[in-house]
Amino acid sequence: MPTVVFEAGSAATRSTWASVQTRVAAFTRAVVYDRAGLGRSAPDSAGRTLDRMADDLNDLLDGLEPSSGFVQVGHSAGGPMVLVDPTDEAATQQFGVPSRVGEKIVIAVEWVLARVGLLERFFRFLGEGIPEDVRADLDREAFRPAVVITQGRHARTFLTELHAWRGDPPVLPDVPVTVISGSLADGMPRRVRDTATAAGRYRAARSRQGRHVVAARSGHYIPAIEAELIAAEIRRLVLPPVG
Repeated sequence: MPTVVFEAGSAATRSTWASVQTRVAAFTRAVVYDRAGLGRSAPDSAGRTLDRMADDLNDLLDGLEPSSGFVQVGHSAGGPMVLVDPTDEAATQQFGVPSRVGEKIVIAVEWVLARVGLLERFFRFLGEGIPEDVRADLDREAFRPAVVITQGRHARTFLTELHAWRGDPPVLPDVPVTVISGSLADGMPRRVRDTATAAGRYRAARSRQGRHVVAARSGHYIPAIEAELIAAEIRRLVLPPVG
C-alpha cells in the first residue's frame, strides 16, 4: 500500500490535517510533518525558497520505511497528487500588485495579533471536530509569532518563484492528479475565488489522469470543512475500483 504524505499550507502546521489524516489512516499509512520553522521543526537559517521546502519533503521521504510508493496531498501553498485548493501559477490574479500588497498587510496584522495572543481567535474553526491532543498542539504551536515570521520569510520568495513557473513549469510525472477546489468566496473577492477554481480545473486538465473536484461547502480551508471529501479522493487513488 502506498504511504500518503500530507503537506500543509504556508504558515500551517501538521495539525491542520488531523481530520483528514485520521480518516486516511483507516485504510493506509498516513504521515504528517512540519516544514522548517513550523510546529515542532526548527527554523531554517538558509531561508524558505521552494527548493529549501522541497528539501524538507525529500528528507522526510528518505527517512520513511520503504513502501509501494507515495501519494502526496498538499493544501494551498503546500500544493505542488491530491492538490487541495492549491496555490497555482495558472491563477494569474495572485501575481498582481494588490495581491502582493494585501499579503504583506495580512502578515503584518497577523504578527501583531500573534504577539498579543489574539491570532488564534480568528482560526478557531480549525480546531472543530479534531482530537483533543491535536487541538492542544494547535493551541501551543500554530498561532505564535515564530509561525508568522516563517510565513513572512516564505512570502518573500514564493510568488516570485511561482510566477517563474508560468514560463518554465515543472513537468509532472504521468501519475493520477486530483485537484480539489473550494467553491465559496470565504472572505476573498469573488473574482479571486473564481480564478483559483479555474486554475484548479486547468491543472487537472493538464494531466492525462487528471480529475477536478469542487468542494461545495468550502472556501479555502477544505481540510477543516470537508475532510471526508479529501479522504474519499485519496481513497480513490490508493484503492482504485476493481474491474
